[in-house]
Amino acid sequence: MPKHPLISIPLDIPDLRVLQTEVTKDGELILTVESTLSSTTCRRCGRTITERHGVDEPRLLRHLPSFGRVVYLRIRPKRFRCPWCDDHPTTTQQLDWYDPNALHTKAYERHLMVQLVNSTITDVQAKEDVTYAALLGILDRWIATTVDWDALEPFATLGIDEIALLKGHRDFVAVISAQSETGDLHVLAVLPDRLKATVLAWLLNVPDAIRAHITTVCTDVWEGYITAVEEALPNATIVLDRFHIIRHARDGVDTLRKQEVRRLKKELPSEVADEFKHTLWPFRKRSDALDTAEQERLERLLSYSPALRQAYILREQLTSIFDTARSKADGLRRLRLWRRRVEKSHLSCFDSFLKLLSSRLDLIANYFISHQTSSFVEGLNNKLKVLKRRCYGLRNVARLFQRLTLDLEGYRRFSPWRASTSSGLSGNS
Repeated sequence: MPKHPLISIPLDIPDLRVLQTEVTKDGELILTVESTLSSTTCRRCGRTITERHGVDEPRLLRHLPSFGRVVYLRIRPKRFRCPWCDDHPTTTQQLDWYDPNALHTKAYERHLMVQLVNSTITDVQAKEDVTYAALLGILDRWIATTVDWDALEPFATLGIDEIALLKGHRDFVAVISAQSETGDLHVLAVLPDRLKATVLAWLLNVPDAIRAHITTVCTDVWEGYITAVEEALPNATIVLDRFHIIRHARDGVDTLRKQEVRRLKKELPSEVADEFKHTLWPFRKRSDALDTAEQERLERLLSYSPALRQAYILREQLTSIFDTARSKADGLRRLRLWRRRVEKSHLSCFDSFLKLLSSRLDLIANYFISHQTSSFVEGLNNKLKVLKRRCYGLRNVARLFQRLTLDLEGYRRFSPWRASTSSGLSGNS
C-alpha cells in the first residue's frame, strides 16, 4: 500500500483537462487546468475562429472545497486570431464555467449562494473566507432585483401586505407575493411604500398575459391596496384577509377587557382582584383551545363583568362564522345576523369593526367562496421579519427583494441535490 494513497474524483467541469496538482504549505489544493476546446467566437465579427495565438495571463479561481481543503483552479485562457477581420484581432476564449471578471468558478458561487440561504453575508464571509464585496457581487449576479416574469411558475392568487422596515417609525414597504399552482411561494416585489399610486403603477406593469390569469387577490383592509386592485385587476376577486378582519373585532374586545380589569381592581378587594392575574392569554385564546385551569381563570374574570362576558361570546361567535360558513350567501346571512346581535347588546367595543363591516361586507364575505386567506402572505412577512433581525436591518428594498427571494427559492435554485444532471461529468482530478 502506498504511503499516501490517491483517489480520482470527477471535477464536474466539461471540456477541461487537469495538467498538474499541488498542495501549498497552507494545505490549499491548486489544480492547473486547460480547456480542451480548440475554438472561440471572434469578439468583433462573431464568427468561430480556430487559429491559436498564444495564451492569456494565468487566472486563479476559487473552486468547490474538497475533503476540507480550499481548492483553486489555475488556467491560462487560450487566445485565437481572426483571419477575416481587419488587423486580425485576437480574442480570449470564453468558458461557461466562470465569468471573465469573477474570482470564483460558477460552481463555487452556487455553493456560496446556498450558504447565504437563511444566513447573513457577514456569517458566510467568516465561514468561507470570502470578502463582503465579493459576496455582494455574487448575489447581484445570481439574484435579480426585480421579478423575472418569464421564469415564474403560473399563478392565479396574488397577495399584498406591508411591513415596517423600522419598528415604530411607520416606514412601511408593500410586499407583493404569489402562490403558484403547485403551492410554492414567490415574492414578486418589495415596493418602497404602500401608497395607492405605487401599488397601482406596479400592477399596471405586470405583463398582460399574467394579469389576465390572476383571479384572486388577498389583502388586508388598507384602502390603497383595495382601490389599486379594483382599477388594475377589475375581474379579480378581492378577499379581505380573515386574520386582519377578526383582529379588528378582537382588538376592540381586548380594549374592553383592559378597561374592565382596571375598573374591577379599583372596586373589588385586593384579594379578589388578585384572581384576575394570568387571565390575559386565556381571554385572548380561542375558547376551544383552553385547558381546565385556563377556563377556570377566565370564568372568574367574566363572572364579575357581564359586559365582558357578552363581548367574549360575540367574539367567539364571529370566529365560528368564519370557521363554519360554507358559502358566500351563508356567510353574509350569518354576518348580518351577528351584527344585529351586537347592535342589540349596546356594546361600544365593536363600533370600529361594525363600520368596517358596513363598508366592506362584500369583500369580507368573499372569504367564504373558497376560504382563501392571506396565510401565505403572513408567512412571507414572518420570514421578512426574521430576515430583518438576522441582518440587523435592511433598508434597501432591492436588497430586501434579493434576500427574500434567496431565502424562499435558494435551495430550489442552487442546491446541488436539485441541480440538473446535464451539467456534465467530464474532467477528472
